[in-house]
Amino acid sequence: MIFEKARAKINLTLDVLAKRPDGYHEVEMVMQTVDFCDYISLTPRNDEQIIIRSSVPYIPLDERNLAYKAADALRKRLGIWRGVEIDIDKRIPVAAGLAGGSTDAAAVLRGLNHLWHLQLSLKDLSRIGEDVGSDVPFCIYGGTAVVRGRGEIVEPVAFRPAYWVVLAKPPVAVSTAEIYHALDVSAIRHHPHAREMIAALRSEDVQAVADVAGNVLEPVCSLLYAETAKVKDQLIRLGSQVTLMSGSGPTVFGLFEREQRARRVYNTLRTNLKEVYLCQTC
Repeated sequence: MIFEKARAKINLTLDVLAKRPDGYHEVEMVMQTVDFCDYISLTPRNDEQIIIRSSVPYIPLDERNLAYKAADALRKRLGIWRGVEIDIDKRIPVAAGLAGGSTDAAAVLRGLNHLWHLQLSLKDLSRIGEDVGSDVPFCIYGGTAVVRGRGEIVEPVAFRPAYWVVLAKPPVAVSTAEIYHALDVSAIRHHPHAREMIAALRSEDVQAVADVAGNVLEPVCSLLYAETAKVKDQLIRLGSQVTLMSGSGPTVFGLFEREQRARRVYNTLRTNLKEVYLCQTC
């Protein structure tokens, strides 16, 4: 049996440059993993079945699940017809902008690489992950990275920002496809720049990070789901040093240099919001 942590991600920047001929959007992002995780266990089987089990009832347990798709994609790519039981201890909320499904898929690819003694590199796994989901390649690597294309071009950045993170998810589920469909790329007035964010992170100046943080999907999601803007306003009022929506939403995060300050905001938000999580960048 193999165990893997499937860490959530946040977007420190998210820019959409154009719509591609294949229907996807060309993006440039700075993505960051946090130590808020699902937990994946992989057990070999003596047949060719992929069996999914979950600690929650609201995710699919068949080929619609990205963890299933990841295992199947790996088998097809290598011509390996082995079975596996995938147990998902689900902590990351779904449809939240935190890559909950994608990070499970990435954990399955990493775990099967060990379980089946495949000796594939992270780059090899990332290429397989491209066919599973746009966020899977980044989740294979983790850490901090500049991500481009439709998510398949991942440039890891070799340093570790040290922030406490409060994740606050409004009580709505958001479809990524819905947000991108509603986005008018030509109407974007300000494009956040990944290189500026990397420079700000390296400066260790939290105000510089706040100045260049941006997500072009945030206005779209806030227009469709007013709860997102309300949660962001609350985080700002409580003293979040950097405040931004992650991915296509609706989760909003706040960054803090000090644990005590982050924990105080976390405890305050929990009085009126069910899904609030305290973690760190990793």
